[in-house]
Amino acid sequence: MNTTETAQHRIDGATTASTPGGCADEAAQFEEMGLSAAWSFEASHDPFLPLALAAERTENIELGTAIAVAFARNPMTCAVTAWDLQRHSGGRFILGLGTQIKPHITKRYSEQWSRPAERMREYIEAVRAIWHTFETGERLNHRGEFYTHTLMTPFFNPGPIGMAQPAIYVAGVGPRMVEVIGATADGFFVHPFHTAQFMTDVTLPAMAAGAESAGRDVGEVTVACLTIVAMGENDEQIDKARRSAAGQLAFYGSTPAYAGALDHHGYGELQPRLNTLSKQGDWREMSDLIDDDLLDLVVVSGTPSEVGARVAERNTFADRTTMMFYGPTPTNDAIAEAVAAANGA
Repeated sequence: MNTTETAQHRIDGATTASTPGGCADEAAQFEEMGLSAAWSFEASHDPFLPLALAAERTENIELGTAIAVAFARNPMTCAVTAWDLQRHSGGRFILGLGTQIKPHITKRYSEQWSRPAERMREYIEAVRAIWHTFETGERLNHRGEFYTHTLMTPFFNPGPIGMAQPAIYVAGVGPRMVEVIGATADGFFVHPFHTAQFMTDVTLPAMAAGAESAGRDVGEVTVACLTIVAMGENDEQIDKARRSAAGQLAFYGSTPAYAGALDHHGYGELQPRLNTLSKQGDWREMSDLIDDDLLDLVVVSGTPSEVGARVAERNTFADRTTMMFYGPTPTNDAIAEAVAAANGA
């Protein structure tokens, strides 16, 4: 899987190299292609280090984490890293956060898990309180249910950076988390396992309700849509990419947290079947259960020019899109062609 973002409806790119330096090189290539942002993500490598290198190799492109695992870090450590990257990039950094799931937080990171939506709300509040102290020198006094930060001596305060605080984007799937995003975050990462209809019928109304509860205009929240793309130069390549994407959909669909979109489109019985097969390790049969109708609800496929046009037509609910390419690795020219088509060129 490879990933990319566009610029009127902004198109972004996701770095997929196996080293921080490789990710930085990809960010520089994305900037040359005219993409709006380069995203790193937290899997087998730290999500922040590549962006420090990318800041030195780029000039204009936004740089963000999509996502960094919030609950693996306390708000202070996250705030300090984000502050440094905002300074180092000249104001181009976006702090993208996600919760992960309970087994990873408790068993992989040995951290606490409880009421993730409420915890994320307070996490964002704490990070912003810390940044306010960094910028103004005012006393730090965040006291919450999950996080308390009341000590900041001059020796540990990095001081003001003379620019806006980093934007905070948050990933969410369930309605409670999406409401919190609408109430508190600057941006919403749309999980790739979604459909346009589910977004407009269910997810975006939940975000609007959260914004209304906080007295905000929902338009203040940038919708950043991660979109699965099966792209190729010919029918054979496109079919191969679609099969690869089907495997990813089967993996996502096996997780109960993502059952909402399946239920919404009449595939409610599919999730428990996929879950059972996943426990048996039968990945091939799982993939075969993803029919073409379901695939086309979630995945954009075609040639580069077709993909770009279809992304623009499909993602009218979003402010920016990151195309996540499955199948054969697309060439830079193919990506540039898709981006141009998405921008109506």
